[in-house]
Amino acid sequence: MDAQGRGRADDIDPADQWVLNPNTGEYELRLSPSAPQSPVPRPRRAASPGSGGTATVPSGRRAAPGRSPAAPDRDEPGRDVPGPRRRRDAPEEPPRRRSRRPAKKSKSKAKKAVMWTGGTMAFVLVAVGTAGYLYLKHLEGNVSTTDVGDVAANGFSKDEAFNILLIGTDKRTGAGNEGYGDAGSVGHADTTLLLHVAEDRSNATVLSIPRDMIVDIPDCETKLSDGSTTVIPGTTGQRFNTSLGQNDRDAGCTMRTVEAVTGIEVDHFMMADFNAVKTLTTAVGGVDVCVEKAVDDPDSKLKLPAGESTVEGEQALAFVRTRHAWGNQGDLDRIKVQQQFLASLMRKMSSSDTLTSPAKLLKLAEAATNALTVDTAIGKVGTLKDVALELKKVPPKNISFATVPVVDNPAETVKATVVLDETAAPPVFEAIKNDVSFTEVEQKKKAQKKKEKAAVAARLEGAKADASEVRVRILNGGAPSGSAQETLNWLQLEEGVTKSENAGNADEELSKTTLEYAPDQADQARRLAAIMGLSGSAMKPGESVLNAQGLPTMTLTLGEDFKGAGVSLTAPTKAPDVDKSTADKVQCAS
Repeated sequence: MDAQGRGRADDIDPADQWVLNPNTGEYELRLSPSAPQSPVPRPRRAASPGSGGTATVPSGRRAAPGRSPAAPDRDEPGRDVPGPRRRRDAPEEPPRRRSRRPAKKSKSKAKKAVMWTGGTMAFVLVAVGTAGYLYLKHLEGNVSTTDVGDVAANGFSKDEAFNILLIGTDKRTGAGNEGYGDAGSVGHADTTLLLHVAEDRSNATVLSIPRDMIVDIPDCETKLSDGSTTVIPGTTGQRFNTSLGQNDRDAGCTMRTVEAVTGIEVDHFMMADFNAVKTLTTAVGGVDVCVEKAVDDPDSKLKLPAGESTVEGEQALAFVRTRHAWGNQGDLDRIKVQQQFLASLMRKMSSSDTLTSPAKLLKLAEAATNALTVDTAIGKVGTLKDVALELKKVPPKNISFATVPVVDNPAETVKATVVLDETAAPPVFEAIKNDVSFTEVEQKKKAQKKKEKAAVAARLEGAKADASEVRVRILNGGAPSGSAQETLNWLQLEEGVTKSENAGNADEELSKTTLEYAPDQADQARRLAAIMGLSGSAMKPGESVLNAQGLPTMTLTLGEDFKGAGVSLTAPTKAPDVDKSTADKVQCAS
């Protein structure tokens, strides 16, 4: 609301001030007869200085999970190992990954909003038109933030793939929530989903993480309420849900735990408690659900007839909280139901009766911002709007829901917890890390992408030098300590690459292994790529360096993706076949 309308804030509902302009086909905010009319901004227009929007800040880079600042790297001959790089504010540094898709003008004729919610977690991304700078600041004041340090990115980029951890806590705040489980909970990670949105926005993956999965929780640097910083010691063999709340762990600890388990870098988090499910489902007028059999659960007090129903408020919370009504009454079956609930909510939010209703959108904006706790980098409404609009670009049919592959804990007689499936889980993590879709998607700019892929693949084509003629120096740029020496030994003793040397640590850490070579070394590069299983994208035409004998030498930098000498480094191009669902399908819980 602007200054002219400020005095009547208690008398006029902001929703009543949105009027459809028949000349433009857009809603306009009319605060008073003399106030300027503010058209709803098109959602994909970049924020201009002073507009109240948030400028994009390229995401920073941080040290690889598990690398200690003080731990020496055995690959470094005679010099200190660089400490882990922290995210830094450097507007001039371009983001690591850039979308090649040019910005498109939006054809939307209404204010847009997107809201996701699952289980005890309500994930809300609301894109609101500017109803005056003061109203945006009011919404911003609703959002709670937590400083999780360098585990989070220092900004949000519209041009990169991004990963957001969605956390629903079991903290019992507000009336009527005491009946759900442990009334004295400090707020554990009761429902956790890792949202990955592809760089080209053609697809997204929502990966559920079981709360009862046994994991190792790493050391966690945490800021206390008095502003001081402490390190909470890590523990081994604990339930995943204790990565939040237990021993004063914050959401940053949960982010670190997910990174340690999956190897996937988490950029941001969004968190909400039980109340969010109630307020948000009420704001949208209820969520459609379906059950195969009638439900009458005395524990959650959920009563539903067989078939379709609409739930909101207390009933919606009971639906996503109950486990006795589904399958074998375990957490894994409840996760599937929560995913179905989330998909239904997405369909409701993208329906025309929601997107074209200013009153409903304003209610959503209030409920959403009041429900959320986020990291400081995305704590502004303008940034949340940017996130929402990027997610809005993903077709629902290409949004996949899956669960981390797990098996029963073999250490238990009575099965109460699960452990990571060491065979099935890694391919899932690799697909997400490499931005591979779990659905068949129509690639944007097919011709351009095909041309680019052909050019990259062509780097592997052509004559290959003998292994004995390959000259390469090996650097450790993010791989486990000792990897450079391990690779050197393997290349020399088993592959015949005798003209190789260990050059220690790289100046910076890389997520992907790279091989840089001069044009006249292409035949050597192709031979080394064939030996190591490097993809064309790992080969970087550039310059050579001179070795101790003054001869031009290629540079192999082992990145975070290095899995050991002799293990192929070719990234997956197709996601593994896992049990999944998509956001466009209606399913009935059973």
